[in-house]
Amino acid sequence: MPEGPRNIIEQFFCSVGDVLEAPVVWVREKIVVPNQQNYPWYHQKLRRVPTIDECYTDDVVCQHEANVQYKRDKQVDTEILSILRDRFEDCTMYEAPDHLERCGPLLKKYEEAATNWFIKYGDLGAYHNAKIAYMKQKHRMIWERRHGQVGTGMKEGSPA
Repeated sequence: MPEGPRNIIEQFFCSVGDVLEAPVVWVREKIVVPNQQNYPWYHQKLRRVPTIDECYTDDVVCQHEANVQYKRDKQVDTEILSILRDRFEDCTMYEAPDHLERCGPLLKKYEEAATNWFIKYGDLGAYHNAKIAYMKQKHRMIWERRHGQVGTGMKEGSPA
């Protein structure tokens, strides 16, 4: 198979494509790539700070950093959930009418992520922080130790 264009029409379209592609390649190579390497805010990677359970009760700075990290993690988890939901909705629209069969794995991933999100962030109210979420996690672990996994009913012989 020859590498170049086969006829004059294909050669014309290759030339038009090169004219349209050249400025884009130039911008990427001359502006975007150099700024990615030198610009500190481009996909900023923040260090992990101690969580709220590792902070002393009188260490306000540590507690503030834990709250900021908690809010950032919540935003990330919410966006991941939104992306999974959008993927499932797109699959449903594209694969209709047999979307239940073809989009089943996406639905399962979305439902699992939604359950995990609700376990961590659900029922906390409008104004919550890392300490409130930590207490929710602690109370859930105590409940599961006493009564079994939440949502499966109580174990036999457990106090009501």
